[in-house]
Amino acid sequence: MITLGIDCGTQSTKTLALDTDSGEVLALAAQSYDLIPGLPAGYAEQDPATWIAAVDATVAEVLGKLGARRGEVRGIGVSGQQHGFVPLDIDGKVIRPAKLWCDTSTAEECDLARAHFGGSAALIALTGLDMLPGFTAPKILWLKRHEPENFAKLYTVLLPHDYLNFYLTGKCTMEYGDASGSALMDVRTRTWSREVCEFIDIALMDKLPELTSSREPGGELKADLVKRWNLSGTVIVSAGGGDNMMGAIGTANVEPGRVTASLGTSGTLYAYSAKPAIDPKGEIAAFCDSTDGWLPLVCTMNVTVATEAARNLFGWSHAQMDKEIASVPAGSDGLLFLPYLTGERTPNLPHASGVFHGLTPRTMNPAHIARATMEGATLGLAYGMDGLRALGVAPTEIRLIGGGSKSAVWRQICADVFGCRVVTVMEAEGAALGAAIQAAAVVDKTKSVGDWANALVKVNASEAVEPRRDFDYAAALRKQGELTRTLAADSWL
Repeated sequence: MITLGIDCGTQSTKTLALDTDSGEVLALAAQSYDLIPGLPAGYAEQDPATWIAAVDATVAEVLGKLGARRGEVRGIGVSGQQHGFVPLDIDGKVIRPAKLWCDTSTAEECDLARAHFGGSAALIALTGLDMLPGFTAPKILWLKRHEPENFAKLYTVLLPHDYLNFYLTGKCTMEYGDASGSALMDVRTRTWSREVCEFIDIALMDKLPELTSSREPGGELKADLVKRWNLSGTVIVSAGGGDNMMGAIGTANVEPGRVTASLGTSGTLYAYSAKPAIDPKGEIAAFCDSTDGWLPLVCTMNVTVATEAARNLFGWSHAQMDKEIASVPAGSDGLLFLPYLTGERTPNLPHASGVFHGLTPRTMNPAHIARATMEGATLGLAYGMDGLRALGVAPTEIRLIGGGSKSAVWRQICADVFGCRVVTVMEAEGAALGAAIQAAAVVDKTKSVGDWANALVKVNASEAVEPRRDFDYAAALRKQGELTRTLAADSWL
C-alpha cells in the first residue's frame, strides 16, 4: 500500500509518497510561497488558494514519480500549520485571506477575552488554555470587530488542514488535535466551550464543524480528483491534524520519554501524554494530539526566522554558517541574544523585538553574532523544556525535525542546551511522514497509529549527539530570562 502525506506550512507545501510495507519514502515534492506582502506590522496572512495550488502541484509531481505505482495509493493524510483561521461563506468560498499562527494583530482581542472571563487563570480553568494572539479564537473576534461585513458572511470556521481536507473530500470536519489549538475547545473533555464561543458571538457554535476522533477518516477523495490524478479505487483521506500533531506521529513521539523539537520558522517542543497536561501559567499549551491522546507543547516564534536573518545578513551558505558558528566557543564569549524578531509567544510578548546583550570588541563580529543567534533561539525552546519538566515530562531523547535539524552544529547546541541525547529521523519531513502514517492507520486498522509509527519511523543513528558539559547553558537561560523580564518591565522590548 502507498499513502500520501501532505504538509502545508507557512513557507511551503510538501507531499511525499510512503510505501507502508517497506517504510521507504518513494517520492517527495515541495513548492514554496510567501506571506501576503505589504500588510501592517503584526499581520501575517495567506490566500488559501495558494495552498490548493501547491497541493495540486506537489501531488501531481509525486504521482508522476510513482508512475504505474500511483494505482497503489489508498490513503492521503494532511498536516497543516496550526491556528490559522479560514472563513468560509455559505457556498464554501473563502471570504478573506487566512490569518496565520504568527499573526499578532489580535493582542487586543485576547485582552478583551481575559477581561471578560476574569484573567488568564480563569480561561485556563475553563478550557485548559490561555487566550493568545496566535490562536484561532481571537482571530474570529478580530474579524467581527474589524471587518463586520466579512463576519456577516461567515458560515463555517475551518483551520488550514481542515480546509485542505474540504478541498479533497468536500466535507467540513475538525478533529481533536488541531481543534485543541483554536482556544475554542475544552481540551479536557474534547468539546467546544460554549462559554468562549458565545463570548465571541452567540451564533458561533453553529459555524463550527462537529468535533470527531482523530482516528476516524475525514472522508473519501472526491471523484473528480481521483480522475484528475489518475488514481484507482477508493482513496481514504484521514482526519489529518496540525503540523505539530503530525510531527509527533512522524517522529514516533507516541509514548512517554520521547520529545520532539521542531527547528522551523517557529520552534516547537512537545511530548506525548496519556492525560491532559494543564500548565497553570498557560505557557505550555495543553493540546490534544492526533492519536486521541494529549500533546503538551511549547511554541516560540523565532527559530529559523532568526538564524536565516543572520545568515542572510552575512551572505553565507548554510555550510559556511555552520563553520563560522563552530569556530566560536559555547556561550559566545558572553554574547546573549533575545530572539524576539517577530514578537514572541512564549513568553507572551507579541510586540517585543530582538536584543543583543554583551557586545564587546571581541564579540562584535559575524561569527559570534551568528552563534549567539542560534543559541538564543535554542535557549528560547529550553525555557519551554523547563516548563514541560514541571508538568511531569521526563525526556530521555529529543527527536529533531525541521530545517534546523540538518545542521550538525545546531544538533550539538540542542543536546548541550537541553542536557539530553538528540537524534534525527531518517525522514526529515516529519509532519508529512506523520500524515502518511495516520492515513495508513485509517486504511488498515489492524495496527494503531502508534504501532504504525514505531514500525515506520527510522532514527538516523549516525547523527545522534550526546550533551557536553563544558558550558553552563542553564545559567545562560537564567540570564536570558532575567534580561527579558527586566526589559519587558521597562518597556524596552
